[in-house]
Amino acid sequence: MSDVPIKKLEPKIRQGLVVILTGNGKGKTTSALGMALRACGHRQRTIIVQFMKGDLYSGEWDGVELLAPLVTLHHTGKGFCGIEGNPYPHSEHRANAQEALLLVEDILRRDQCDLLILDEINNALQLALVDLEQVKALLALRPPHMHLVLTGRDAHPELVAMADTVSEVREIKHAYRRHIEPQPGIDF
Repeated sequence: MSDVPIKKLEPKIRQGLVVILTGNGKGKTTSALGMALRACGHRQRTIIVQFMKGDLYSGEWDGVELLAPLVTLHHTGKGFCGIEGNPYPHSEHRANAQEALLLVEDILRRDQCDLLILDEINNALQLALVDLEQVKALLALRPPHMHLVLTGRDAHPELVAMADTVSEVREIKHAYRRHIEPQPGIDF
C-alpha cells in the first residue's frame, strides 16, 4: 500500500444520472457491472434487471451473490430473441420483457436502490419487446437521486438525447471472429 493519503470526493449536489452504454463492441454489461461494484464500495444499493439474458448461465449471476445484499440481479429474459437456436417465439420474449418492465416500475416507485441497471433494454426496444414510450415513462419515474443505466446495442436516438452520459463500445477485434469459443470469466 502506498503512503499517499487517499481523499474521498463528495459532490456539492448529489444528482442521479441516466447513463447509456451502447455500441457493437463487447463490454457494455461488463461496464455496467463495474459501476455496480463501484457503487457497492460506496455502500450504495444496486439492482440489475437483465431483459434478454436468462437461458444460458453467466458468471455475473453467482458473482453478484458475493456482493449481496448491496447488489441484486434479476434475469428475466429467455435469451436473445431471434438468435439462432433460441426456441421461444417473439410473443414469449415480449411477455417476459413486459413483466420485467413491471418489475422495474415497482423498483422505481418504491425507490429501492441507488443504481438501477437495465441490461440489454436497448436490444429489447430494438426488437419490439418493449416500446419507446414505455422506456421513456421509466425515465420519468426515476427518483432524482437514482442513477439509471441502460445497456445494449442500438440505443434509440430519443433516449440518447435524454441521457446525461452516453458511451459507445466499438468492436475493433473479437476472438469470436477467429473462431475462439466464448471463455468463462471474459465472455460470460
